[in-house]
Amino acid sequence: MAKLPTDAAYLVNAYADPVIVRIIGRATYLNCAPLSDFFRRLIAQGKRSFVIDFHECTAMDSTFLGLLAGAGMEIHKLTPPGTFVLTRLGARNLELVRNLGIHRIMTVDAGDFQLNFDGPKEQLQESAKTDIENARMILTAHENLVAVDRANEAKFQDVILFLKGQIGNG
Repeated sequence: MAKLPTDAAYLVNAYADPVIVRIIGRATYLNCAPLSDFFRRLIAQGKRSFVIDFHECTAMDSTFLGLLAGAGMEIHKLTPPGTFVLTRLGARNLELVRNLGIHRIMTVDAGDFQLNFDGPKEQLQESAKTDIENARMILTAHENLVAVDRANEAKFQDVILFLKGQIGNG
């Protein structure tokens, strides 16, 4: 299996209920596109319940968190609404989730979630994207963070303006 940039891996069990995603390494704009595609595909297939295991996640950036927020907002729009549980977050990752307001749209597990990762697993693979597609993905992620919490607008306004300019010129 090919490794994603920065040696990150997303292990998934799409057949479990809830769907389980285990993040290993640094979850960043360099490697989160396959996870975004995975969420979009499974939500379209009717999956409504996801658990994200952060035990081996060493770091995450705003693009990753924005894509996660976007998936969370999508399943909240469904009838009946779906659920996202973030579990085994370390102190720094929990701080990031709370600072960006993501805890308002997802359940942050206090450590008692019973995680069973038995069954078929696969590692998500990197997919080729153009520079414009990557810029759109990063822009959407940051717009999702603003939609979750308006206070994020001040944090990411420069990034959003830059990416809109980049996409407009591309």
